[in-house]
Amino acid sequence: MIPRRRVTDPRAGWTFVESIIVIGIIIVLSGTVSFSAVRYLEQARIAATRAQISAVSLALHAYYVDTGVYPTEPQGLAALWEKPTLAPVPGGWAGPYVERPVGTDSWGNELSYRRPGPAGLAFEVVSYGADGRPGGEGQDGDISSSGH
Repeated sequence: MIPRRRVTDPRAGWTFVESIIVIGIIIVLSGTVSFSAVRYLEQARIAATRAQISAVSLALHAYYVDTGVYPTEPQGLAALWEKPTLAPVPGGWAGPYVERPVGTDSWGNELSYRRPGPAGLAFEVVSYGADGRPGGEGQDGDISSSGH
């Protein structure tokens, strides 16, 4: 007959220390994956905001083709969705020029519209990034239709 091991035998099963080591390894691996995922999420937000600004810029150009003018700053980007009621009311408005009202950027901040834009450009559409303030680096940096 084969003798049975007792539960107190150190070779039977996992010890508490081994369990803690395995849990530690799992935590370290999870943390590494989480850190990488957050970095890619921020890159995706920047790319989505750039695409949104490009789409709004295209809509502004279509607005100009129909009306002969760009919306004024007081009319703002809302003029791409609804015909402006503020003077000067454009003739030839054939919108809406966007699929839905121009909302917020990927961080939930309103897009800024300036007319005229910098360096002789007709307009500038800007996202101030994650912090919602001008300037900054990385995810807090400005994203502009003018490329500045």
